[in-house]
Amino acid sequence: MSIPTSPIRFRGALRVVLFGALGVSLAACGGKERPEADLAAAQITTIGVNSYLWRASLETLSFMPLTQADSQGGVIVTDWYVNPQNPGERVKISVSILDQDLRADALRVAASRQALQSGVWVDAPIQAATVQKLEDIILTKARDLRRTAIG
Repeated sequence: MSIPTSPIRFRGALRVVLFGALGVSLAACGGKERPEADLAAAQITTIGVNSYLWRASLETLSFMPLTQADSQGGVIVTDWYVNPQNPGERVKISVSILDQDLRADALRVAASRQALQSGVWVDAPIQAATVQKLEDIILTKARDLRRTAIG
């Protein structure tokens, strides 16, 4: 195809090309098939882990100050949090999301607790049930987010 040298012919050729391309692209939109909802939202987002688990973890820990939130690696680490009703102890939590699927084994929660003794923070044991309860809260919230998203 030769390029028209006159401005009028050039504009006419440009119109043909543009309207032809527009017609082809609009013809592709005429199908009656609708894509099905993809339940694996992590596959269509830019984060590296399951988006429901990620959002549920952030919402669950929203009252605590965060020191790290890496959506690609799936790691959330909080800073020490002191409950105003119990100023003699503080808690630090880390959440790891290990997979793009919404599964119970795709979530790991670790917690550290310290107690104030004679003006010094000392490591104190944390009950395993506390960590398990936190995992359950996050998983339940993630499932609720998924149910809401798929309608």
